[in-house]
Amino acid sequence: MENLENQKFCQSCAMPMTEELYGTNADGSKNEDYCMYCFKDGEFTSDMSMEDMIAFCSEKMVEVHPDIDMDEALKMMNEVFPNLKRWAKD
Repeated sequence: MENLENQKFCQSCAMPMTEELYGTNADGSKNEDYCMYCFKDGEFTSDMSMEDMIAFCSEKMVEVHPDIDMDEALKMMNEVFPNLKRWAKD
């Protein structure tokens, strides 16, 4: 298992990524910044706000990790998401 220091995370939804989960650029090449669920053919797959993405991903996190409650998931995501490439303010 890859150690967290070298782990890549989608810069839109913060999902841990492996090469098979990379999104695609317009030319069909792999995009290492975004996962295939967030980025396909050089475009984001959905037009949502950071707040909408946090709400969506928090629900998924609680489903996958029953030991994490919704408040904890929301708190973690509200700390991480503003630093992701898609959501960071210049």
